[in-house]
Amino acid sequence: MNYVPPPRSEWSIPEDITYLNHGSFGPSPRVVQECREGWSRRLEHQPMDFYLRQMEPALDEAMSVLARFVGADARDMVFVDNATVGMNVVAASLPLQAGDEVLLNDHEYGAVFRIWRQRCQQTGARVVTAKLGLGSTPETTAEIASGQQNGSDPAAAVVKSIFDAVTPRTRLIVVSHVTSPSAIVLPVAEICREARARGIPVCVDGPHAIAMRDVNLGELDCDYYCASLHKWLCAPFGSGFLYVKRQHQRSLTSPVTSWGRSLGGRPERWQDQLNWLGTRDPAPNLAVPAAIRFMEQAGLEQFRLWTHQLAASARQKMESRWGQTAWIPDSIQWYASMIAIPLKNDGWKKPKPNAMHPLQQRLRERYRIEIPVTNCCDQSFLRVSCHLYNTNDDIDRLIDAVEECQGHEANL
Repeated sequence: MNYVPPPRSEWSIPEDITYLNHGSFGPSPRVVQECREGWSRRLEHQPMDFYLRQMEPALDEAMSVLARFVGADARDMVFVDNATVGMNVVAASLPLQAGDEVLLNDHEYGAVFRIWRQRCQQTGARVVTAKLGLGSTPETTAEIASGQQNGSDPAAAVVKSIFDAVTPRTRLIVVSHVTSPSAIVLPVAEICREARARGIPVCVDGPHAIAMRDVNLGELDCDYYCASLHKWLCAPFGSGFLYVKRQHQRSLTSPVTSWGRSLGGRPERWQDQLNWLGTRDPAPNLAVPAAIRFMEQAGLEQFRLWTHQLAASARQKMESRWGQTAWIPDSIQWYASMIAIPLKNDGWKKPKPNAMHPLQQRLRERYRIEIPVTNCCDQSFLRVSCHLYNTNDDIDRLIDAVEECQGHEANL
């Protein structure tokens, strides 16, 4: 690929750190940091003028830029701090009663499970977990991974596994656009299409998809879409959005109650209850257009190809050297800027609840490599995230470091 990405110096990552965890905590480039800081200075300079006269028009302008980027109408979107806040808003707003069901799947994010379990406990509803069948056995892993070659359709199998769990009591399907623990791009368009045919609302958890994929919410036509923007888009921490289909907007409820109206006296909008939650600094969301400009100037398609090629290279090297097979076909349809490779479970000491995996800790302490070990379906993964500041040297350094760890209380 004849592409020269922006230099690593565009970011403020320490030189001695190999950073392969953009998927969890994606740092902003310096130009985006400066834009965010500039908005904060404007707030501090004259808070009364900023909150009453500047903030709402500035949020509208920033949202119009973001809405164009994700193929949506700005009237159907609102800024939130992150996808977790957005999901809490959806959970607080969805009418549930005893016996109702909310359908998730076994690759969903842990915090999303917790949000919906809590909401269901409050209402007498229950969470149902569909099993996608990805990687449940070595045979299944090999079958899925070679699916495109033997003529089967693993995407159709994923969709079927979700709708096999649907019942007349299903009130909402919650599904990740790109799964967090297993780094899999799910066929959300097909899931939304089938759900519409059955009259079931869909909430897409999309923090990993924004910029990593070409997201068009108008075409996707989901009911809700929750996103964080500090990941692949490189917007500041504390930036995110919630998309709500128009028919659901009147029933939307914020889990945090404040004035619920415009400070500047403009006509009522459904977004008001989320735009004003007290004296919050909106600078992260106001800097989102700067992040979009940065990524567009870097080249979105080139970014997607560059990072996918890095992830694909990491996959090929780890699979060939460790004998562990990824759970998905080797295609950009199934993974993009990050890949998760299973770790053998017979060597590493099982970490205590809420404790860091020993491999993750050793890589950070001994080799200055920042990368997560995730868990999904009782399987541990080494999840490699790639962005424009990463190179194949980072991948090679990671693989060598992991192999050096073999002799220290663990095996791959």
